[in-house]
Amino acid sequence: MLFQNKTNFKMKKLIIAVVCLFFVISCNESENSKRILSSSSGNINVLSVVIDNNLWESKVGEVIRNVLGDDVYGLPQDEPLFTLRQMPTVVFTDFARKNRIVFKVEKGKEASTKYYENPFAKPQKLVLVTGMTDAEISNEIETNAKKIISEFKNEELKEKQRRIKISLHKNTSIEEVLGLTLNFPSAYRIAKEDNKFFWIRRDIDTGTLNFMLYEMPIDAFSDDEDAILDVIKMRDSIGQKYIPGPSEGTFMVTDKAYTPFMQETIVDNKPTLETKSTWVVKGAFMSGPFINYAIKDEINKRYIIAEGFAYAPAVEKRDLVFELESIIKSIKIK
Repeated sequence: MLFQNKTNFKMKKLIIAVVCLFFVISCNESENSKRILSSSSGNINVLSVVIDNNLWESKVGEVIRNVLGDDVYGLPQDEPLFTLRQMPTVVFTDFARKNRIVFKVEKGKEASTKYYENPFAKPQKLVLVTGMTDAEISNEIETNAKKIISEFKNEELKEKQRRIKISLHKNTSIEEVLGLTLNFPSAYRIAKEDNKFFWIRRDIDTGTLNFMLYEMPIDAFSDDEDAILDVIKMRDSIGQKYIPGPSEGTFMVTDKAYTPFMQETIVDNKPTLETKSTWVVKGAFMSGPFINYAIKDEINKRYIIAEGFAYAPAVEKRDLVFELESIIKSIKIK
């Protein structure tokens, strides 16, 4: 009997120990989950560059500035892809780790470029580049430049679209007329609606942000290098018809002083022509950047044209155009 009591007592102690261990593990997992789920921070297109000062001031830093601080095409003045905020590794702790996009460089390790999702906060994208020498690190950055930029830009696009959704414009006429939806802030207003044409705009302190929506026939654009000429001809005719200048006889056209840039991309899982350049008002001193998307809608035998353009003299325009791009890339065609 005494032996049985001792055995039961030992079993109870073992059970209590297991329960306590489980509780401790659960608490640790809960704490880790809270750390992972902490909110990220940072202004749109501001990139934290975590790199020791001696590397930042060397050839490696020059390569980073050339790649991640390269000029955005299609703006009237030079503006970088990302605003770079350098910090040495030793200060990359606590709140500094919560920035939404982070580019980190470590020397003395095997050459590689790795991409991390939400390592210290959420949402967050961290790109880690390593190499044994300065030359290896520089080569990793230059070789993977396109993907690195794309990873950061996509993260910022998602964040901008998330912020836009906080206060959406409630509109049904665009869906009813053009058979598509898109998300844009309630601060915008429909400036003009004519048949299947929409001009939507919002006032800002220094001017206006605008975007247009309309459709074109499925055979509107050439399948070769002449496509860019077709886009320019189209948008100039639309500008003359729908976008007047400040006085009679003035209207928006493509600026002939800049060479338009065109590339193929994807919007709403559909092949799309993206054209960037600058516009002017013919007969007036007004100009600014534009970004035009011709989305091929095979099912409905048409192109949806979505163009954003900004008028904001004397201020930086990168983030203004990025807002318009974020709106347009939310398009869903029915």
